[in-house]
Amino acid sequence: MLDVAVIEEPAAAEASLDPIRSRILAALAEPGSAAMLATRLGLPRQKANYHLKELERHGLVELAEERRKGSITERVYRATAASYVISPSALAAVSPDPSRSPDQLSARWLLALGSRLVQEVGTLLTGAARTERRIATFGIDAEVRFASAADRAAFTGELAQAVAALVGRYHDESAPGGRNHRVVVGLHQIPAPHPGAPEVSAGGPRQRSGGTHETQPGTGQETAP
Repeated sequence: MLDVAVIEEPAAAEASLDPIRSRILAALAEPGSAAMLATRLGLPRQKANYHLKELERHGLVELAEERRKGSITERVYRATAASYVISPSALAAVSPDPSRSPDQLSARWLLALGSRLVQEVGTLLTGAARTERRIATFGIDAEVRFASAADRAAFTGELAQAVAALVGRYHDESAPGGRNHRVVVGLHQIPAPHPGAPEVSAGGPRQRSGGTHETQPGTGQETAP
């Protein structure tokens, strides 16, 4: 089972958003049969089986095993991922395009950047899955608490300068065999938790980063450095 899977097909996105099917996907983090799901979710077995078949048709669940119980074969399913993200490509005609109105201070533009990130990384993951290869990615997740709006503005100014300097230092338009990579940096206030949600510590800066893997861009195929 994958940690995260990206849903790119509109029909699969529609199937995942159905309330009953989303409950089935959550329940199938642990393998289960139609009979087990019917009991767990309070559904008629025929209805649970119907939704299972639809989820399987869209690649959201898969057959884990078959068990013989007397003259009956019980089919046990599991979700193909622990969680799912719907790619903006599922709504291609209305998906956000960051090139339309770039604005570093616009929350909507930041959202458009995030949407493009999901779409492009989802495409890479799909290609990587076909070839069973890893893709070249790097991520940083950090939290910072500003004392004032002026400090936040100073921080974004220094960050923009640092990124521009790094891009200028390493970008080589004419490098033979060079690989294009996209760098996205975002800053936003963390939304307040919903009532009853666990509180988040307001301690010092926290940062987590991921590693990189060399691949052929757009295909997910690994190549030599």
